[in-house]
Amino acid sequence: MTGAQALDLFDAQIVSRQLDLAGRWLRSFGEGFYTVGSAGHEGNAAVAAALRPTDPALLHYRSGAFYCVRAAQVGTGPAAGEDGPGGPPGAAATGHTGSGGTPEEAAAGRTEAGVPGEGPTPDGAGPADRRAGGAQPGEGDAPAATGAGAGYLDAARDVLRGMVASAREPIAGGRHKVFGRADLSVVPTTATIASHLPRAVGLGLALERLRRLDGTTTGDGAGTGPAGGSWPPDAIVVCSFGDASVNHATATAAFNTAGWCDHTGLRVPVLFVCEDNGLGISVRSPQGWVEQTLRSRPGLRYFAADGGDLVGTYRVAAEAAAWVRRHRRPAVLHLSTVRLMGHAGADTEAAYRSAAEIAADAERDPVLATARMLVSAGFVTGEDLLARYDEVGWQVRRLAEEVIGEPKLDEPAEVVAPLAPRRPARVSRLVADAAARAAGPGAAARAEAFGGKPPELAGPLTLAQSINAALTDAMLDHPQMAVFGEDVAAKGGLYGVTKGLRDRFGPARVFDTLLDETSVLGLGLGAGLAGMLPVPEIQYLAYLHNAEDQLRGEAATLQFFSQGAFRNPMVVRVAGLAYQEGLGGHFRNDNAVAVLRDVPGLVVAVPARPDDAAPMLRTCLASATVDGTVCVFLEPIALYHTRDLYTDGDGEWLGEYAEPGAWPAGHAPIGRARVYGVGSAEDVTIVTFGNGVRMSLRAASTLADEGIGTRVVDLRWLAPLPVADLIREASATGRVLVVDETRRTGGVGEGVLAALVDAGYVGAARRVAAIDSFVPLGPAARRVLVSEDAITQGARTLLAR
Repeated sequence: MTGAQALDLFDAQIVSRQLDLAGRWLRSFGEGFYTVGSAGHEGNAAVAAALRPTDPALLHYRSGAFYCVRAAQVGTGPAAGEDGPGGPPGAAATGHTGSGGTPEEAAAGRTEAGVPGEGPTPDGAGPADRRAGGAQPGEGDAPAATGAGAGYLDAARDVLRGMVASAREPIAGGRHKVFGRADLSVVPTTATIASHLPRAVGLGLALERLRRLDGTTTGDGAGTGPAGGSWPPDAIVVCSFGDASVNHATATAAFNTAGWCDHTGLRVPVLFVCEDNGLGISVRSPQGWVEQTLRSRPGLRYFAADGGDLVGTYRVAAEAAAWVRRHRRPAVLHLSTVRLMGHAGADTEAAYRSAAEIAADAERDPVLATARMLVSAGFVTGEDLLARYDEVGWQVRRLAEEVIGEPKLDEPAEVVAPLAPRRPARVSRLVADAAARAAGPGAAARAEAFGGKPPELAGPLTLAQSINAALTDAMLDHPQMAVFGEDVAAKGGLYGVTKGLRDRFGPARVFDTLLDETSVLGLGLGAGLAGMLPVPEIQYLAYLHNAEDQLRGEAATLQFFSQGAFRNPMVVRVAGLAYQEGLGGHFRNDNAVAVLRDVPGLVVAVPARPDDAAPMLRTCLASATVDGTVCVFLEPIALYHTRDLYTDGDGEWLGEYAEPGAWPAGHAPIGRARVYGVGSAEDVTIVTFGNGVRMSLRAASTLADEGIGTRVVDLRWLAPLPVADLIREASATGRVLVVDETRRTGGVGEGVLAALVDAGYVGAARRVAAIDSFVPLGPAARRVLVSEDAITQGARTLLAR
């Protein structure tokens, strides 16, 4: 590393420090809304310099210096596929890598002067300098200009706009303060502790699978690479986090999954970076605990560096990145740092740290350490650096003053615009296009996949068979679609829903995962981001609760916090709901869906009938492809193999599988219900879903014998609810019975009744729902769940009013 390069990274460090100070200044008069800073972590500038600007980065919230370097690198780093890290921002302008040599030289610590481990030398040939309009210091000269260059100031403006919640902030648009930009390959992450680590593992695995499949890292257009493109074939994923995060369950899941994949021979090119300042707000990490934890992780190569040593950090980071890139295996860089200025602006460190401890950390300030190195090497004087620091401070202050007046998000529609875009016409067209391919150029492959007997010729199917056939058709149409989860491949799923898929499409596209729902969803999040169309399976609804923040905090927020620049399309198949004749107790009969309906933008589909399952699954997959939608496809276990509706052997619950030419006409749009008329259909409207559809139709048949006409409305979609259909059918009879197999408190019925009230419905309404209990084992289950008798009695009560 030359003196010019070190000075360039010093600029990134002081821009980051001045941003922290500006954040507190803005907060002091009510114009700033985020004060968690990067002070003490500025050594991560060297980590950014050791990577390529096309390596996707999921960053810790103390990554100000990293972000500055990455922003300045873009457009000047090595071309995709070249050896060498990205280097400091100006490095590639004269053909240098960041170390002034090959990756092997960087990893060995040899600088341009050939002296391992030494600081920069004033007589090194410096790279083109972007700090001041591209001026290049001459050999042996001290820098001629002060202040940060355009690349760093652009980054500073991004960060400041985030602090003031400006609608012009380039990634979140004022919705949150995050580090992210598509053209920088920086994926925004939430502040939920370590929740982005499972996604990083999934992204690494997906990049490697795509590279092996077709030599690129671009999928079929469902997800997003840098600026909407693709990542280079040898890209690696970098994921940073704090030391306290190593204790979190999601971090444990990510490390375990990365190690498990490595142990089984799967390649996962991820570089974890643990920035260890020894504190989780006020809770200290025990001495040696973080190192021991990281070192002991099987399958993770361990590297360590002192974040206060810019050159040393760069050397080790370059070595770690080169190792991950070459071997396509996971590693962790343990970066020792300090935390300066407290956890955030409102944090009073003196309440839990001694003055001596705070002073000791101040002595290890990485900005001061870099300054000392530059001065001792004779490259600059202390006065030059002070002038530089002050000038950068004024530059940042001027930017802060500029962004204060920028517009904020003002209307609810503006806030939610990127949350869940819906383009139903395009979704419908994609379904029609898939039908045309299946009936035309894909007909031969389809016939082969189905063994010469397509499902439309197989006779009426069960719900499980219909889903299996729809998955087969979808995998034929989406080459980057993957089905994975616990027991889905070799066994074909616990209920046979994925039977035969691995034989048809191979283990690269249909595979078993380890038994950890957080990791299953994390793999899906990364795969969607990489451009694949992931269809993970959660074995039981009850198991989803172990991992639901991967849906809420990660999957559902990515488009919201990136204005659609990044997406993670995904269709999560979940076997759930009750009525398995009491088999298995509450873990196999879970009827709690409130947590799913509470997630903004999440689509929740519940197919009850076999002839609805395939169209609804096609809609979910098309919406994921078109709009990046995250869907939960909740499959009623008790209906998987149900054949009869009214009497044993009638076969009336079975359904025909539509031939491709009929798919467009049978399209099931998101948020549209299905309505059945029984008898005159004029007396009462029953609103239900899932298992409730079969019970309600049976109850309606009983009521018809009594001369009562019923409309049975199958919601099909629990989020968003089919409100227009609901209001229309409720108004048709003026009497509504909500049949809700979920719990009375927090159940779907509450949302249905609220929708009726909001729409001004003035007719009669009543609800039957499961009681607020877990589902017990055996016959006792019938005592807490909705029954057909309760439905018929509820309808009679409505009519008696």
